[in-house]
Amino acid sequence: MSVLLALASSGLLLARPAQAQARGSWAGWGAFEGGAGDYHTSMSFSTSPQITAEVTSNSRGGGVGVVSGQSAWLSDGTPIGAKYGSSRNQPYLNLRPQADRADSPSYTTYGFDGAVPPGGWAFALGDIDADQVKVTAKGPDGSTLTAAELGFQGTFNYCSASSPGGPSCSSGGTDEPTWEASTKTLTGNDAASDTDGASGWFEPTVPVQSLTFTFTRRAGFPVYQTWFASLGCEITGSVTDSGAPSAGVQVNAINSDGLVLDSTTTGDDGAYSFPNYMVGPEYTVEVIAPDGKIVDDAIRRQVDLSTCPAVPADFQLRDIVPTSVSGNVSTTDGENLGGITVTVALEDGTTRTTVTDSEGNYLFDDVPAGDHTITIDEPAGYDYYGADQRDVTVAPAQTTPITSQDFALTAQARLLGKAIACEEPLPGVTVTLTKPDGSTESTVTDADGVYYFAGLSADYYTVEVDVPEGHDAEIPTTKRVRVVDTDVSGVHFYFSRRAAVTGKVTGPGGDPMGGVSLTITPEDGSPEQVTTGNDGTYGVGNLPSGAHTVKITAPGGYEVDGEIEKTIANSSTCGDAVADFALLESDEPDDSGDNDPGDPSEGPNAGAGEDEPSAVAYEDDLPRTGTSLHIGLITAVFLLAAGAVMVAAARARSGEEDESAI
Repeated sequence: MSVLLALASSGLLLARPAQAQARGSWAGWGAFEGGAGDYHTSMSFSTSPQITAEVTSNSRGGGVGVVSGQSAWLSDGTPIGAKYGSSRNQPYLNLRPQADRADSPSYTTYGFDGAVPPGGWAFALGDIDADQVKVTAKGPDGSTLTAAELGFQGTFNYCSASSPGGPSCSSGGTDEPTWEASTKTLTGNDAASDTDGASGWFEPTVPVQSLTFTFTRRAGFPVYQTWFASLGCEITGSVTDSGAPSAGVQVNAINSDGLVLDSTTTGDDGAYSFPNYMVGPEYTVEVIAPDGKIVDDAIRRQVDLSTCPAVPADFQLRDIVPTSVSGNVSTTDGENLGGITVTVALEDGTTRTTVTDSEGNYLFDDVPAGDHTITIDEPAGYDYYGADQRDVTVAPAQTTPITSQDFALTAQARLLGKAIACEEPLPGVTVTLTKPDGSTESTVTDADGVYYFAGLSADYYTVEVDVPEGHDAEIPTTKRVRVVDTDVSGVHFYFSRRAAVTGKVTGPGGDPMGGVSLTITPEDGSPEQVTTGNDGTYGVGNLPSGAHTVKITAPGGYEVDGEIEKTIANSSTCGDAVADFALLESDEPDDSGDNDPGDPSEGPNAGAGEDEPSAVAYEDDLPRTGTSLHIGLITAVFLLAAGAVMVAAARARSGEEDESAI
C-alpha cells in the first residue's frame, strides 16, 4: 500500500478517463430531394467512424420524406428502444410503393461508403400493416446475406400498451407484422387493415455494404417508416515516457482496412480518447513516437469493442538507444504504407520485427555491431521497385543513427468501373471478376456506384454484373478486359430503372375525378386497364423504361378537354412518366347508365383498408395512412339533412307570411 501511495503522489499512476457503458444514438438524414419515382437522400450513423449511405428510391409521391419524429417514435419501452434509447424527436424516413398496386413495388437502396460492421447497429421498419417489405442486403464481397445474417430480432407495435412511452395512436396498436425468413419479407396483418405502429427490427450479424427494401402494397395507400440506430463506446488509453505521463503525443485510430480514421494527442496526464466509436468491430490504435523516442514494445494495439467498456490501449515510450536503424516503406506514387512488417536479421542469427506506422516509417534501436539484413513482408498487390532487402553494417561503439533504409513498391494494376442507372450512380450491384486461372473474386458497387479489383497481373479477365431488382440491363452484363501493366478504368455497366406511368384526371373546375378508366400500353407490352382513385390519380409501376401510351375513356356526361391519347417517355430519367387529363361536361345526353365518375365505389382501392395519399400525415403528424372515408360520408349526410330542415323551415315561414298578407 505504501508503494501505491508513493506512486500516486508522484503522478506515476495515471488517472484514466471514465469508462461509460455503450450508449445508443439515432441516425441523421440529409436533404430529401427529387420527385416521384426518383427520390434521393442520405443517412449517416451518429457514431464514429461516420458511415454514410446514399439513398435512392423510386417511391411514389404523397406524404414521403424525412419526418421529424415529434409525433411518431420508438420509445424505450420497445425492444429496439430498450437497447438504443428512445427515438423521440429523432428523424426517420417515410416512403411508399412505386404505385398503389400489388404489382408495382418500390425499391429503396442504401449504398454505404464503407462496410457497416456487425454488432453495434440496427434498423427498424414501421407501419407495416396493409403492405409488406422484402429485405435484401449485400456484403462487401458482393454476397447476398442470408435471413439469419440479416439478424431479425422480432416484431412489436410502438402504439401498444406493451410499449410504454410511445405515441398516442388512433388505432388499437395491437397488431404486429409477420417475418417470413424464407422470403426475407415482413408482412402486415392478415386483413391488410390500416393500423398504426406495427414494426419489426434487425441487427445484421455480418458486414453490410448495401441494403435494399422492396416495398409492396397489399391494400389501400400504404406508407412505411425506416429508422437506423447505433451504439457507441469510447476507445481510451494512455502514453507514458519512462513511467511518467507524456503529453502531446499523436495517437491514431485505424480500421480493419488499415485506414486512419481519426487522430488525437495525449493530454497533460498522458491520456487520450476516441469517443463514441461504433460498438462491434476491432479497431487498431497506434502511437507516432516523437523525435528521439521509440515505443517500447508494439507501436500498434488492438482494441476490441465487441463489449463496452473496452480494455484501454496503453503505450510506453523511452529514449532511443544507439545504434538505431530506420527507414520508410512507400509506393512509387508517394503513398506511405502503414502496417508493413519489417524484419532485421542480426549477424548472430536472431531476428527482430516491427511494423511501419501510418507514415510508412519504422525504427530499430539498440542494434549491436555487425552486418545485418533488413527485409519487409511484401504486401499483396504490390511489386518491389528496386531492392527487396537492405544490408547494413553497425561499427563497434557506433552512435550515429543509420537512416534511409527505404523500400519502394509499385502497385499492381487495378480494374475499375461504375454501375450507372439513368445517369446516376447505382450502389449495391454485385460485380464478379473471373481470372485467367478460372478463379473468381466478387465485390459490390459502393455509394458512388464504383467498384474495383486490385493486384492484377497482365492478362485477360472477364467482368460480369448481376442485374439488381427493379432494374434492366441496357448493355451486355459481361465484358472481356485486357490488363497490361497500368490501371484499366472506365469498365462501366449501364442499367435502366423499372418505371411508373402516373397522372391525374380532373373535372370541371379542376376537381379530381375518381372512377375514370384509362388504358396504359407499355412499349412492346400489352394494354392494361386502370381506374383513377378518389383523388383523381392513377398509376402503374414496374414497367420497362421506354415510351408508353395512355388513353382515357371519358365517362358518360363528360368529354376530354384535349387529347384522349398521350405518348409519354421515361427513358432519359428515373422519374415517373406523367400523363394528366382534364374532363369537361358534355353536351351529349348521358345514356350510358355509368356511375358518377366521382363515386368512391369506382376507385381501384375502394374498401381496401387505407385512405387517400392526400390524407397521409406528413412532418409532425402520425404516419397513419389516412382518415376513414366513413367520416366524410357521415358528414355529407349530416349536411344534407341539415339543409333539408332549413328548407322546410324557410317554407313554413313563407307560408305564414303569405297568410298574414291575405
